[in-house]
Amino acid sequence: MQSRIVAFIERLQQVTTFEGFQSLIEELQGLYQVEHFVYHSINSAGEPYAALTYSLDWVDHYLDRDFGRIDPVVLGCYQRFHPVDWKQLDWSGKAVKSFLLEATDAGVGNQGFSIPIRGPNGQFALFTVNHRCSDQEWATFTNAHVQDLLLIAHYLNQKALEIERGTDKLPDQPLSPRELDVLTLIGMGKSRGHAADSLSISEHTLRVYIESARFKLGAANTTHAVALAMARGKIIV
Repeated sequence: MQSRIVAFIERLQQVTTFEGFQSLIEELQGLYQVEHFVYHSINSAGEPYAALTYSLDWVDHYLDRDFGRIDPVVLGCYQRFHPVDWKQLDWSGKAVKSFLLEATDAGVGNQGFSIPIRGPNGQFALFTVNHRCSDQEWATFTNAHVQDLLLIAHYLNQKALEIERGTDKLPDQPLSPRELDVLTLIGMGKSRGHAADSLSISEHTLRVYIESARFKLGAANTTHAVALAMARGKIIV
């Protein structure tokens, strides 16, 4: 699977149009063998953009009814920074229950996992995977793929911003030797404790190096920082 993820990201980096972006969203269905993927973004001007695999009839109905006002996924994720399983959200209330029934009838699965993304200048985006299966099957899937999904989510958002504005790249800032060491060890699968021991530093100091590297790379989290460092040839794992 990892080689396929790398190949997917390489193809994504070559995309220059929203049409190509949509095609890669559809490709994820086969890659992960799930029913739906959704990337939805709202830029700093309040303009929306979405690439998704839901039926167009459902998308039109969703927009016509302005379901974003009550959708627990949108409302819940806007208040969070970490991935959210839909079962953690509040689906009570008459209007929400009615919305859920309509979504189910339109082919939206009973399981969902959404990743909130916050970009530059107030940009907010969501990356969602949706499927129809049991709770146990879904827990197994999300536990197995959460790191890949986080990585893909942030690469998709970066690409969407590039397409919209021409570029989303910031001036490259060099990483210190110690920052490179830390990212290399984390990229090799070492725990933070083991990485700190290997470098003869405390875990607190290790976290300082990680956060510094993450800021310089413009990464959303540690996994994203390692991936960006690898993609830019700064580290080899």
